[in-house]
Amino acid sequence: MRLTKQTNYAVRMLMYCAANDGRLSRVPEIAKAYGVSELFLFKIIQPLHKAGIMDTVRGRNGGVRLGRPAAEITLFDVVRVTEENFAMAECFDIDSETDCPLVDSCGFNAALREALNAFFAVLSKYTIADLVRRRTDIFKLLSIEENPKTEQTAA
Repeated sequence: MRLTKQTNYAVRMLMYCAANDGRLSRVPEIAKAYGVSELFLFKIIQPLHKAGIMDTVRGRNGGVRLGRPAAEITLFDVVRVTEENFAMAECFDIDSETDCPLVDSCGFNAALREALNAFFAVLSKYTIADLVRRRTDIFKLLSIEENPKTEQTAA
């Protein structure tokens, strides 16, 4: 299974917001940190906001932040919102037509379903907080300025 760029950058954006805890993150700063277009990030924000994973604040001093604590946002939450299709083979997709005569009694479909469920189970074990545990590295790599509140939280 290969995840889309949308999912990849959604996780990265959430990591940025988690590392920048206590402050609003501005989309231009996030885009610069990851070398991606602002427009692309704005498209990703919409489904994250709708799902309650990310909050947006409009206006001159606006920005984005996590919609709930980083420890409560699992990777599965993000993948479920950002990926459109989990069909691993054409026979896996209910809406797809297939020429395979085994479609109703094939063990391959059952094996793929089991593999997908295992994938989801692993993603459910990890949170955005887990991904930013080494905060000093995150601050430096993403050029996020540390503030006293965040330094105390990281300790």
